[in-house]
Amino acid sequence: MATSKRKTYGTQEEKEPLIGEQSHCTTPSNGLVANGEPPWTTRDENVEVEVGGQSSTSKQVQAKVKKCCRETFTVQNVLSKFPIVKWLPKYRCDTFQSDIIAGLTVGLTVIPQGLAYAQVANLPPQYGLYSAFVGCFVYCVLGTSKDITLGPTAILSLMTSMFATSVSPELPSGGKDPTITILLTFFCGVIQLVLGILKLGILVNFISYPVINAFTSAAAITIGFGQIKNLLGLKKIPDDFLNMVYQTFKKLPETSIWDMTMGLISFVIVMLLKKLRDIKWSDANVSEIPISKIVLRKILWLVGTACNAIVVISAAGVVVILEDQGFNGTIAVTGHIKPGMPDVSFPKFEVDTGNVTLSTGQIFSRLGTGLAIVPLLAVVETMAIGKAFARINKYKIDPTQELIAIGVANIASSFFQSYPITGSFSRTAVNSQTGVRTPMGGVWTGGLVILALCLLTPWFYYIPKSALAAVIISAILPMIEYHTVVVLWKANKFDLVPYFITFLCSLLVGIEYGILIGVGISLLMILYPTARPKIKYSTNKGVLIVTPMQGLNFPAAEYIEIQAFERSVEAGKSKNIILNMENLTDVDYTVIQSLKTLLCDCSYHGMKLVLANGQPHVKKQIESADIKNLTIFTTLSEALEELVCQEEGVTTVEGNELEPFMTHL
Repeated sequence: MATSKRKTYGTQEEKEPLIGEQSHCTTPSNGLVANGEPPWTTRDENVEVEVGGQSSTSKQVQAKVKKCCRETFTVQNVLSKFPIVKWLPKYRCDTFQSDIIAGLTVGLTVIPQGLAYAQVANLPPQYGLYSAFVGCFVYCVLGTSKDITLGPTAILSLMTSMFATSVSPELPSGGKDPTITILLTFFCGVIQLVLGILKLGILVNFISYPVINAFTSAAAITIGFGQIKNLLGLKKIPDDFLNMVYQTFKKLPETSIWDMTMGLISFVIVMLLKKLRDIKWSDANVSEIPISKIVLRKILWLVGTACNAIVVISAAGVVVILEDQGFNGTIAVTGHIKPGMPDVSFPKFEVDTGNVTLSTGQIFSRLGTGLAIVPLLAVVETMAIGKAFARINKYKIDPTQELIAIGVANIASSFFQSYPITGSFSRTAVNSQTGVRTPMGGVWTGGLVILALCLLTPWFYYIPKSALAAVIISAILPMIEYHTVVVLWKANKFDLVPYFITFLCSLLVGIEYGILIGVGISLLMILYPTARPKIKYSTNKGVLIVTPMQGLNFPAAEYIEIQAFERSVEAGKSKNIILNMENLTDVDYTVIQSLKTLLCDCSYHGMKLVLANGQPHVKKQIESADIKNLTIFTTLSEALEELVCQEEGVTTVEGNELEPFMTHL
């Protein structure tokens, strides 16, 4: 016959040794224990043994640290942090050809974009180029995606303006001091590198897709509307969105006809040329296509891909012609750009413009939440791009290694006066479509940017601001994914809540706060089911059976306690309670305390509380709490049978009998 499966915990007191009680051991008459150690040294496992002035515990810790270091700092592990070691020995001439074509094509895209994005960041144009080449070299060595190209992007340019440039003091020349911006780049890299080393890329998963999509759309609208002033030649337009919209419409009568004409024509041409690279040729037999037709198609695709460079160069040529004909100053131009490579130096931790001096603490205070938001957004952008193109081209990336790569890239870039960089979706798409095979394509992109800095900067003087504005607007339009609303409505309507809250807050309150509010709303939506779990109530033979339908943790402990008690005393008739633990995989201290309180309340009102169906791990946790008079049954039927049999014998516990128990709780 099987023994009873009922177990009652807390009914017997465990005998604990008293302080000063003698241990059961024999000490030799010579004053030493058998192993020759002094009598005051015990062999208890919980007591450190002093050997030669060093405890055994510290020795164990040292041994574990040494073992961990030996296993971590192996040649194989070190080489695994440099993916170039794997693919470089297999590099061939055909791969070289594909990479150089892709790299130079991306370079033709990043140069005009870099000049344009520097405007979004409220920095001189050359800083867009400073940010466009170091990351390419670093990623070639450390990156795991063949497609990703690092550099300035629209989102991070806007974040740089919000968190760094806007709080930077002005220089005597009228521009913004770049020290805070460069320092933000450095700390973005440090944070990303630490996340990679500690393998904390999982933090990115707490930013949901609706939040990312809404933030991206709102940022695109903010960036696009911010370029209307350059497109129309308007002056003194503020940066905050609502005031920007108001002042833009207010100053429409001040529109420069020359700037507006140049901007609109540039925008239309860019959008038309982009269509060339998306043409789908329908040929029944590709092998029969004449060489001339293939070459023509390649030329059309290249024109569509390099449309930004073509439009910017053409617009600059128009300005040169106009000034040659005596129409000086009719179109606002980029102006003088500092030629040559940037000065290489360690980022400064203090600002001294002559008029304003800021300490390191004051700089950090001004950066504020930007120190967390900017690096995380950069990681999100890179991860999303990397995973998307890895899925399209059927290979895998290493998220941890990507964090290390982008972290080192930002740290290295900060030595070259760069603002924060990340993966660019548009340039990565161009890189992939051009047929890049390895990250070596980035080397040619970076080389072309360096060539432009050294040789072409005098010609950048004539680039119209309106043409750069057209390039930016055409680049951010695909980021406004309005169709996502329809998808979310069909998939899960609750996802529209964080989407619209993030979108509206980003526009009305500020981009920097919109993402934080969106993440907060998403986390609340995740935590709410934990704090208010679904509970199944059923009554059998006058006994209330309470079954939580999911795990039980501290946010829901008091809720379960109150709901179970209120259900048991409703309709004026008290019912005994069985807590069915079949769905519980873990309990914490708060849950155990709530069980104590519920048991107390039930006893006070003449009811019984028992537990049933607990998993061994959960039973052990509750048993270790030593809750008096709490009974756990192996099965629900046993608990039900026991309560039904004892129902007539249940008596109400008087308040004074319960006082010691209440005092203990």
